[in-house]
Amino acid sequence: MIKLEKLSKIFETPNGGTVMAADKVSLEVAKGEICVLLGPSGCGKTTTLKMINGLIPKTSGKIHVAGRDTDTIDPVELRRSIGYVIQQIGLFPNMTIEDNICIVPDLLGWERSKARKRAAELLDLVNLDPSIFLKRFPKELSGGQQQRVGVIRALAADPPVLLMDEPFGAIDPINRAVIQDEFLRMQTELRKTIAFVSHDIDEAIKMADKIAIFRDGKLEQFDSPDDLLARPANDFIASFLGSDRTLKRLSLLKVSDVMLSGRIRVSAQDDVATARDMMKEAGHKNIVMVGPRGRARGYLHLNDVVEASGTVEEHYQALPTTVNVDADLRTAVSRMFRHDMTWMACVDDDGFFKGFITQRAISHQLGATYRDTPTEGLT
Repeated sequence: MIKLEKLSKIFETPNGGTVMAADKVSLEVAKGEICVLLGPSGCGKTTTLKMINGLIPKTSGKIHVAGRDTDTIDPVELRRSIGYVIQQIGLFPNMTIEDNICIVPDLLGWERSKARKRAAELLDLVNLDPSIFLKRFPKELSGGQQQRVGVIRALAADPPVLLMDEPFGAIDPINRAVIQDEFLRMQTELRKTIAFVSHDIDEAIKMADKIAIFRDGKLEQFDSPDDLLARPANDFIASFLGSDRTLKRLSLLKVSDVMLSGRIRVSAQDDVATARDMMKEAGHKNIVMVGPRGRARGYLHLNDVVEASGTVEEHYQALPTTVNVDADLRTAVSRMFRHDMTWMACVDDDGFFKGFITQRAISHQLGATYRDTPTEGLT
């Protein structure tokens, strides 16, 4: 959907010199992907973004959007066909939220009723009640609410491509996380192709399918977040990502990626000797006790029942915490440290026991990327 071929931009300086802002940048963003452009200030990421919709004219190279060479498209038509979101939001203060959202559809000649219906649908998509917000003015909204409106305004004409220039940079961390989550939820429904400038590595890792890192106008590496963190192309990339890049990968992996089987379990009425034998046979020091329908209810530790008799119900302990199978490993590790645990039971949305994770399994998964050959299984 977005293809750049040896795209370059040279700016002239006041003293008659030149500055290479973008130097033969080549990359492709597939349909429905989010590509985040990262790099230090002055590296060329924003210049590259603005060349895509012609806000900055290119010096050389080719730009294709949705299969069309942008050289063959009228600049005004091009910009109206591409959604654009900026950090400053840019809502018109004298227009209602409804009219702000409908600016491009109105310019494109949409029927008024169709455009207004679209505005209501998009507000609902970002959890802003249309009956409350459509007729309000920007000054009546919080900064976070205005930012959401800025994003959906760019989507009003249903463009195939969306460009975003640090859209969440001016929002406080709490609201930023909320809006990021809402945006990702919206993206799962809309599947737009997005090029996104950011200065925040954690934001890029969270939101991107692909990350492009720039330095001095050159594209240094273009990869998935996981590959980028695991295999930085050079010392600059490694330094830019930070010495904790292995830990950053925790947010990219799900609990289900490292979860061990939950087939080994006991119920309250089972004999404690049976539970003890199952732990010894499996090489586990803990076993989860489930309820009649399979929900995680508690656990036994092998050292506590070495000579015990009776039923599991007489000896089990409450689980200090559990983790959802769809949570990321960063969440899981945080809970492990908070509760001083080396393992944790994994459950689904309804609390049914699905398996367990261990610190060892997480370390193995992270380390596997750096080994030349895969290691089969866990000992």
